[in-house]
Amino acid sequence: MDSSTSAQGLMRCDLCVTAMVQVHCDTCLVNLCKACVGEHIISEESKDHKVRKSAPIHPGCISHIQEKCSMYCNQCYIPICNTCIASDQHLGHNSSTILKILDEKKNKIIQEQIELKQTIYPTYQEIASDVKNRMSQLEKEYGDLSTAITKHGEDWHREIDKLVQKLKAEVDEMKTSQLQTLQKHLDEIKQKLSNMENDIESVNVIVESNDFSKLFSLQFDVDRYIKLPYKIVPSLPKFMPGKIQGEELSKNFGALSSSSLTFNKDSYSLKTRQKSLEAESSSPVKRLLDEPETVTTIDTGYGLSYLACLSDEEIWTSGGDSTMKLYSINQGSLLKSITTKSGNTPQDIAVTKSGDLIYTDYCQSDRTVNIMKNEEKEEMIRLQQNWRSDSICNTSSGDLLVIMRSDDGKLTKVVRYSGSTEKQTIQFDDEGKPLYTPGLCIFPKSITENKNLDICVTDEGAKAVVVVNQAGKLRFRYTGHTPAPKNQWFDPVGITTDSQCHILTADMYNDCVHIIDQDGQFLRYIQCGVSQPKALCTDTKDNLFVVQYSTTQVKKIKYLQ
Repeated sequence: MDSSTSAQGLMRCDLCVTAMVQVHCDTCLVNLCKACVGEHIISEESKDHKVRKSAPIHPGCISHIQEKCSMYCNQCYIPICNTCIASDQHLGHNSSTILKILDEKKNKIIQEQIELKQTIYPTYQEIASDVKNRMSQLEKEYGDLSTAITKHGEDWHREIDKLVQKLKAEVDEMKTSQLQTLQKHLDEIKQKLSNMENDIESVNVIVESNDFSKLFSLQFDVDRYIKLPYKIVPSLPKFMPGKIQGEELSKNFGALSSSSLTFNKDSYSLKTRQKSLEAESSSPVKRLLDEPETVTTIDTGYGLSYLACLSDEEIWTSGGDSTMKLYSINQGSLLKSITTKSGNTPQDIAVTKSGDLIYTDYCQSDRTVNIMKNEEKEEMIRLQQNWRSDSICNTSSGDLLVIMRSDDGKLTKVVRYSGSTEKQTIQFDDEGKPLYTPGLCIFPKSITENKNLDICVTDEGAKAVVVVNQAGKLRFRYTGHTPAPKNQWFDPVGITTDSQCHILTADMYNDCVHIIDQDGQFLRYIQCGVSQPKALCTDTKDNLFVVQYSTTQVKKIKYLQ
């Protein structure tokens, strides 16, 4: 069995014969793991090595089955082999190398992937959030509708109860009136009955006495009782209930209008990257001040290395120990102090969009990137063995960019993380040459993302600011401007950007900050009495904050109108 493959047919590095293949040198036609790239390039420095992430799998030729295609016919739109080129089949046709076509295809896919992640996917997230909000609003509004119907029903119940009570009161009043009349009539009849009983008793006594004088004097008048009392017949009221007809009742009570769902495909708009950039560029244009001015100076009382703006009023700083301190910018007072989880000195600090502090642990025993959430320190990323972090920055998409270098000092790369997942490595240019100088110089490299999504890195070893686009393709290298304020070589260390896509870099030995535009053109220097500027950051109002390496001070400088 070939020692360069596993039992499953996975390819092994041609150099160490143990690690899996991760890159391919097109110049030497060898497969390498990432750890062996530096050794391979150094071992044959005379060659122009073209290193790509993985070995290309050349397609088979459709005309010559045994051949592999190394070229691509731009007229026939098919891969072709050397035999095809030697034949007359593609004579006079314009052709390109398969590797060029592969690069173009990969770049297109990368751009589409970026568009998917940064524009289409967030748009769908917004749509999902909008639908969810509409559902919540719908639940509330239907609840309000049901409550209104219930309230209207209760109003009807109250009115019906009032009507029932009114009718019942009228019934009681009619009943009382008629009963009173009948009671009076009854009392009159009872009085006559009593009178008749008395008369009958008196007559009986006289008749039984046989007293002729009394009998002859008796005046008994039956006629007064012959006329009977009148008969009173009460007439009861009748209740005539209204008809309960469903349609009429519904009409009188109230009715619902019909509901509907409108499907409007034009309601949502895709926020394309171009539109996004146009929106960004539509922010107010600010002109550079003729004379930048120092707004305030914060004296921290300890040697500083790095800083990061938490807000326009607060700023995080770190120095030569394990402590990171939060200061009030306006008052210059210390607000909070925290220490690293390991007790090591943080190599760099940054602040997320949500205001959480991120710091890197540089020491060999740790090799982590950590985040402070709710006063708790959490490990975000653990770097691969043999790699250490130099600098970090957050991106507009929420990703994290980390500059890291190998322990042996031979390699440097930028890695993009989404959460703890490594999703992009930026290390070589299109010719396979390293984008960044190896190892650690006097000061570590610094990194930031520009508003146009370019990635900007200070490379002190190369005396340059290296700028690549979002896909990792080199855009330009800025190597300083002459005459320099102190006529020293360009020594870029700290870096930041602003709302105008300006790139600002600290020039340590010329005691100034360079301002260049997004295409690398020099605009002007900021001096303002700055001494050995090291770390930089800007707030949302485009104020510049400068750590002075030789002092314990942070300067706040206004340079835009």
